[in-house]
Amino acid sequence: MAAQAAAVGIRALLFDLDNTLVDTAGASSRALRRVEDLLKSQYGYEESTAKLVIEKFNTKLQMENLDCIPGVNIDEERILLFEAALQETDGLDPDQGLAAKCYFLWKATRLQHMHIPNEVKAMLRSLRHSYKLLLLTNGSATVQREKISACQCQQYFDTIVIGGEHQEQKPALSIFQKCFQLLGVEADGCMMIGDNLDTDIKGGVNAGLGATVWINNTNVTCDEGAMPDYTVKSVLEVMDILGKERV
Repeated sequence: MAAQAAAVGIRALLFDLDNTLVDTAGASSRALRRVEDLLKSQYGYEESTAKLVIEKFNTKLQMENLDCIPGVNIDEERILLFEAALQETDGLDPDQGLAAKCYFLWKATRLQHMHIPNEVKAMLRSLRHSYKLLLLTNGSATVQREKISACQCQQYFDTIVIGGEHQEQKPALSIFQKCFQLLGVEADGCMMIGDNLDTDIKGGVNAGLGATVWINNTNVTCDEGAMPDYTVKSVLEVMDILGKERV
């Protein structure tokens, strides 16, 4: 659904990072293909076997929930995911050296392909003339800080809030309240922009934000429990919602 009218009374914009400003899913897919190529070209894996290792690792990664565990070493834990994927696929004792090679290749390649597109950078620069901008992202502090550094996000936002650095993450009310405090703006003067209905949209609605914008570029059906004020296919359409000229 395209925006029908400009959002009124909005003074601050809260942007999600992954798959909103940055194509994290695309970067991860490219990285996984590099690992698959490594397994085939240097370790003699058949294509079907290499693909199975990748599928198993990716499934385990999606199920990972390490954000709230203090002191956890993300690199070590994710190497273990590759070890398990390799073992489950070929039935042999896990090769820790190979698992580490796979993981660090995946990590480096993913970060290499993470960037804010130029047109989105231009939009953020334009919006900062009229609004306060805050980046609000869930996830491990270590992982998200690496992404933020790779994308050079700091220059586009007044402040950055990472869920893993706080007691609670989106959709918890407390982290939204922290954002309001940092911005010096009441809830009804803020707009949340993100791709996740459960964290970005439900969280924003429950926190009493003035508006929520759902980035739905995969044509997913909206859950009635999380009704965004606006549904768009691209973050660039935020300019239309705010009644601003496209940059």
